[in-house]
Amino acid sequence: MAALFVMSRAQLALARSRLGAALPWLLALGFYLLFDDQLALGTNVLVMILLTLSLDLCLGRAGIITLGQSAFFGLGAYVAGIVALRVTEEPLFGLCAATLASAVFGALTGALILHTEGVALLMLTLAISALLEELANHASEWTGGADGLQGMSVAPVFGVFRFDLFKHTAFLYALAVLFLWFVVLQSLIASPLGRSIDGIRQSPARMRAIGTPVWWRRLCVYTLSAAMAGSAGALSAQTTRFVGLTTLSVLVSGTAVVMLVLGGIRRRYAAFVGATVYVVVQDYAAQINPFHWMLVVGILLMVTVLFLEGGLASLPEALGRWFSAALARSRRRRAPASGRSPT
Repeated sequence: MAALFVMSRAQLALARSRLGAALPWLLALGFYLLFDDQLALGTNVLVMILLTLSLDLCLGRAGIITLGQSAFFGLGAYVAGIVALRVTEEPLFGLCAATLASAVFGALTGALILHTEGVALLMLTLAISALLEELANHASEWTGGADGLQGMSVAPVFGVFRFDLFKHTAFLYALAVLFLWFVVLQSLIASPLGRSIDGIRQSPARMRAIGTPVWWRRLCVYTLSAAMAGSAGALSAQTTRFVGLTTLSVLVSGTAVVMLVLGGIRRRYAAFVGATVYVVVQDYAAQINPFHWMLVVGILLMVTVLFLEGGLASLPEALGRWFSAALARSRRRRAPASGRSPT
């Protein structure tokens, strides 16, 4: 009987775990079915989730301090746009080309800068983004300069699913790409490479002492993070059919950091929570006051940092702890009263 009870509890825990893993994807499909007029906003959320996941891999999992995600995001967007304008309108080819270009650029720049750490590394990533932005501004024949890439056309996915004005195909296309990258990321985290990366984040010196090639593994993670950010940039270009210099600005990197902090670092679905809350709050706050919407985001960020150490993704756990503490205090108050003898 006891074994049956233990087994049922284990099965219940497994069912809850599977439901929790499937919940974000079910919510995304529910959003697609119920909010037909908000799919453009939803597609933007999916793109930002992928960008935030790339930063969480680099900063959260590997401890590589960076403000350079905008370089890979913008490069992916420009490559996808140039491919659509000059080579082929096939979206999957443009997505793969953008991902590969960002990965190669990440490997080359990572090989140069990952020998440094701390503030020096942070400033180098920032400098790379600034240089790439200036290069895009001057290469106007290819990038459109300050006017950006315009007039892009994207062919139907697999020759069947056409990109329509209401973003039906764009939403599902972005969701599918996000799902594939999420599976790759979770497989990496669960692998020996992922566990060694976590050890490198905690103590690079100890990992070197046991013979781990720290620099090579940091470079691998940095390259993969660049590829993910490049895919996010390609999705942005293909779903909006426009690429501007703002995709390379440091504001994109700063936004990714804000979304990561809002959601929480090194949590499975924290990027989903942080990016969704940021984009939705930004959209609705800008509708109310287009000049002071950042005040709302700033207040939300301050409250999250001060009261939720693990970000908004840790809110259920925090509420559970607060409820347990309140229940314990209530029991302690009732205990002396119930223990008194009647007079």
